[in-house]
Amino acid sequence: MEILRVENLCKTYGKGEAEVNALKHVSFSLEKGEFAAVVGESGSGKSTLLNCIGALDTPTSGSIFIDRQNLLSMKEEKRTIFRRRNIGFIFQSFQLVAELDVEQNIMFPLLLDYRKPEPDRVDEILSLLGLAERRHHLPSQLSGGQQQRVAIGRALITHPKLILADEPTGNLDSKNSHDVIDMLTSASRRFQQTILMITHNNNLTALVDRVFRVSDGVLTDLGGTANETLS
Repeated sequence: MEILRVENLCKTYGKGEAEVNALKHVSFSLEKGEFAAVVGESGSGKSTLLNCIGALDTPTSGSIFIDRQNLLSMKEEKRTIFRRRNIGFIFQSFQLVAELDVEQNIMFPLLLDYRKPEPDRVDEILSLLGLAERRHHLPSQLSGGQQQRVAIGRALITHPKLILADEPTGNLDSKNSHDVIDMLTSASRRFQQTILMITHNNNLTALVDRVFRVSDGVLTDLGGTANETLS
């Protein structure tokens, strides 16, 4: 079942001599439960791609379909609601609410949408992420790796069609980076969760299903995990 389809996506900044083509006719798709990574150097266009798919930025042209819904044809209010209910975000900087504990941070997207959290779902996510014993800890009482696990839980709680992870290990050491990738892989398998992650660290792609490379705004599908291709 196809969850994401990107067709001929282009993003241009500036005009004339200052024009920058950040994305050049990008097309690809992801199936339900697929965990894909996008690698590329800083400034290659991978963050722009993620922001366009997440409706945080508007492409110059092209189409984005999430669960067969045309994201770019929606009016702004409908697109905002659709994004909140169907796309989960994991950021490099965690972006947790300092005054809320682990459990409350995980439930926060549902509460924003005036929906009642399912206790069994919350318990399942806490258990999967190894946070059950820290459910009432504040972010300041957690390590960086634990805070990123909370951010993963927050992304999972809404049963999103797609999770977008923007350099989720960028602020973590090597061990915590691999732990976070393990958690994302477990979530992908257990919940049939579709995940698109961008990273500049090729060493973190060993467990994903597919790898894409972005270079100068052009996306290349490298297929299944192949460290030889990335090296």
